[in-house]
Amino acid sequence: QVQLVESGGGLVQAGGSLRLSCVVSGSIFSFNAMGWYRQVPGKQREFVARKFSGGSTNYADSVKGRFTISRDNAKNTVYLQMNSLKPEDTAVYYCNAEKGLDYVFWGQGTQVTVSS
Repeated sequence: QVQLVESGGGLVQAGGSLRLSCVVSGSIFSFNAMGWYRQVPGKQREFVARKFSGGSTNYADSVKGRFTISRDNAKNTVYLQMNSLKPEDTAVYYCNAEKGLDYVFWGQGTQVTVSS
C-alpha cells in the first residue's frame, strides 16, 4: 500500500551540502507527521527531523541550524536539505510517515557519506 522512496544520497566532502527527497504514495495530507531518521552500523536509529501536519517542525540538537525539513504537497514529496555536512553525519537516512495512532511507514533508506 503505502510506499516511501528516498533518493539524493551520495558522497560529499565535509562542509558540503545534499538534498534528500522522499516520494510518498498517496497524499501527504493523509499523514500526521513526516520525518527523517538516520542509522549507522551497530547503533540505534536516530531521530533527525520531523514535520507535523500543522506545519510545525522539530530537529535533533546535532543538526539544528544545518538541516531543514520541507514538503511539496503537490508532488507528495518531503525533503531534507543538509548543509555544512560533517563526517559524523555519515549514515543511512530513512524517511518515515505516521498515520492515525497506530501506523508508521518507512522507506528503504539512502546512504549519505561525508568525507574529511
